[in-house]
Amino acid sequence: MRKLQNEELVRLDVDAFKEAKKSPIILVLDNVRSLNNIGSVFRTADAFLIEKIYLCGITAVPPHKDIRKTALGATESVTWEYRRNTLELICELNKNGYITIAVEQTENATMLQELQVDCSKKQVLVFGNEVKGVAQEVVDSCDGVVEIPQFGTKHSLNIAVSVGVVVWHLWSKISQLPR
Repeated sequence: MRKLQNEELVRLDVDAFKEAKKSPIILVLDNVRSLNNIGSVFRTADAFLIEKIYLCGITAVPPHKDIRKTALGATESVTWEYRRNTLELICELNKNGYITIAVEQTENATMLQELQVDCSKKQVLVFGNEVKGVAQEVVDSCDGVVEIPQFGTKHSLNIAVSVGVVVWHLWSKISQLPR
């Protein structure tokens, strides 16, 4: 098998990306500290045509050289918005009929492989701070919680990895369901 050259890959330019139909998935970053993680989330959002990213609390916003380094231009294609208060945002999204899901380890969390998807509503995935996770008050306000099963000695994944795993899983379910 021959590796494909970049020019052989069928990729959208920024204008085509902005016009493309988006996945009904919105990402919320709740007080994410690492600029490299933020940039990586933008790249994942670009890869799966994510509708929007909300950057909340202490989460840094573009333009910033360390975000740009890992985003590789995705801050120009993916729609984003800064919100100071994550809880207020989640309450607003809930009121507007979105399904809000915290990605966290909690009592009675739904394991990712068991997540049921309602394609009639947009899905909001909330990812938290690298150390403290999603704030408890935000978890309490979400419609549900999903947990990524882990089987080793560690109890967490890097947030950028978590975003990739959960977005891929949700996107693959949504893309197979009739809309």
